[in-house]
Amino acid sequence: QVQPVESGGGSVQAGGSLTLSCAASGSTGRPYCMAWFRQAPGKERDGVAVIDIYKRTAYADSVKGRFTISRDNAANTVHLQMNSLKPEDTAMYYCATGSYGCDLLRAPTFTGWGQGTQVTVSS
Repeated sequence: QVQPVESGGGSVQAGGSLTLSCAASGSTGRPYCMAWFRQAPGKERDGVAVIDIYKRTAYADSVKGRFTISRDNAANTVHLQMNSLKPEDTAMYYCATGSYGCDLLRAPTFTGWGQGTQVTVSS
């Protein structure tokens, strides 16, 4: 059972940057998909970015051009570089892992979930 563990959240002013990291412990191989989701209070959990084992990426429209997802296959880690942060990026950010067929638009296609790390952007 893969157990992702996130780190790197915090508070920043609008326009600032943060980098989130996630280590997928307990994996006997490389997760096909590694992704970031976020959930703001009172809202649904939404996909932010996903990267597959071939390092192909996909992003939510709201973060394109500002966020960059990357992964280290050898270390089973995934990172999310977040630039030009906005107050609306404030949320709990979750790392997720999934097998072939995972879909950033469908959270249930991801089977391993971290506990989350809080990102707060002030105006």
